[in-house]
Amino acid sequence: MVDLGFTGPSRPANDYRFVKVSDGDTPTVEMPIRMVSIDTPETSYGGSPTTAQAALERAKTRLADGTYDALPPDLRDYLIARITPDAAQRHQAAGKAAAQAHTAMVAERLTRPDGSQRKMAVLATGELIERNGRLLAYTAPWYTGTVSDPLPPRDDPRRRTFNLDMVAAGWAATFVIYPSIPPAPDLNLLLAEAEAAWSEQRGAWAAFGTDLLLGYEYRACIKLGTADLVLPGTGGVSGAAGARAATPEQVIGEAFSRVCVDLRTLTEVGLYGYHRIPPAQRLWIWATDLDQARKDLPITSATG
Repeated sequence: MVDLGFTGPSRPANDYRFVKVSDGDTPTVEMPIRMVSIDTPETSYGGSPTTAQAALERAKTRLADGTYDALPPDLRDYLIARITPDAAQRHQAAGKAAAQAHTAMVAERLTRPDGSQRKMAVLATGELIERNGRLLAYTAPWYTGTVSDPLPPRDDPRRRTFNLDMVAAGWAATFVIYPSIPPAPDLNLLLAEAEAAWSEQRGAWAAFGTDLLLGYEYRACIKLGTADLVLPGTGGVSGAAGARAATPEQVIGEAFSRVCVDLRTLTEVGLYGYHRIPPAQRLWIWATDLDQARKDLPITSATG
């Protein structure tokens, strides 16, 4: 029996669609990619717009009636103001528009001058596989480097990633999560494009309003609204989702599980202070990764 006293990194198994075997040790599977460092609006999360709006309204009520008083008052007020009567419809419409913009962008940039199609370059990074089993990666056009398809110069905009261009077009918000942090030049370019998209009201901001719930805000509010809650002091349950009952504190922990860092000052603002920072300047760290991140990054611990 051999015992080296070492266990290598591992991740939970995920199910992928089998495509083919191309060699004795090379099965090919179909694998979803999560475009790293960006977040677009959702297209169907929370159900239909009507179902999702009901969940958002329930979250709004709970934020206002004391159910979620464990959250700071300013965060509750911020979310309440953004849960408008058409918040779900606008968010999902923005998600569909973002998907259409991405589809058009890929089709245009993968088409060679002669009409043939390039492949897509996939640059895996950071954690590699995220919690939902998707490959974390940047995507870009793949140039063969041949006479008919030469590789553009390094700073040529044709070599930009689709991740960056979705942000630049205003169809995605930045969503940089440790440890999948771009190198400093790429990070600063991403932040600059995000700032420009916001200040010039491109894409989603122009079409669906500046109070559009960002993807991670929308998902958090859906969780706040759909959770079946254990009512304090009664043992009863409140909710309509039929899921496992949880306390308000447990639901908050599920909805807000990432610490935010202000990239302007490299200061933590905690689990509940992200709304005080401009969207483009938010760096996210899973609460479970915070101790290691404090060792790896020049960040200052928060007070809130």
